[in-house]
Amino acid sequence: MSGVMMPRRELIVRAGGLAAALPLLGACDAINDAPAVRRILSMGEEMNRASQRALIDREALAREFTRADLSPVFRSNGTRLPPGAAYAAHAAGGFADWRVAVTGLVTRPLSLSMADIRAMPQRTQITRHDCVEGWSAIGEWTGPQLRRILAAAGVKDRARYIVFRCADRLGETLYYESCDMIDALHPQTILAWALNREVLPIANGAPLRLRLERQLGYKHAKYVTAIEAVASLDGIGAGKGGYWEDRIDYEWYAGI
Repeated sequence: MSGVMMPRRELIVRAGGLAAALPLLGACDAINDAPAVRRILSMGEEMNRASQRALIDREALAREFTRADLSPVFRSNGTRLPPGAAYAAHAAGGFADWRVAVTGLVTRPLSLSMADIRAMPQRTQITRHDCVEGWSAIGEWTGPQLRRILAAAGVKDRARYIVFRCADRLGETLYYESCDMIDALHPQTILAWALNREVLPIANGAPLRLRLERQLGYKHAKYVTAIEAVASLDGIGAGKGGYWEDRIDYEWYAGI
């Protein structure tokens, strides 16, 4: 498996070196004015996805570490504080009234509170977060597996993708991301509410963030408010499956 992943990791680091001198934006301080870097990052997306799907077990785990490996500081990627009075009010109330809607191609639409989410069976995993900028950090994440939530909602067979809606507003648009059902049902795909055995900090996505451990950091949506099962990504933003994918050609499948 490492033979498939290593060239891409090296590419991420080299691209991150170029990105360091560029203006900083939202997700992973996105590269705004570097088409050459974007071409490098998007090169071979379909080949990468096809090779990983063909050569790697669908449930193969990303490497997990021990607490001795935890990074002293876990950097925040993207937005550090969502704007607006609504989010500020939730934060002031300890997110007691935060709800996550589960809708779309499901037989039982859900509206989950944070208490509901914490009452589910939990998974804890210590994994490495790889940012498109080139930096990495190791953290311990706790939360329910996404597949448990999807099973509770009764995802229909026609669903091919899961879309995540967020409270993070960039300009006039709320942040969104997506993954296919293979990654949605992966055992390490969780909705994390804790980092390093503490309640998730706001800068890291409180009260709830996606952990999609086999993909780059910008796919790990923060401040999750809704989960939608869909048959197609057409009509989701510009149809490329994510906020940055639609705007600056980040690749939709960011497998590592």
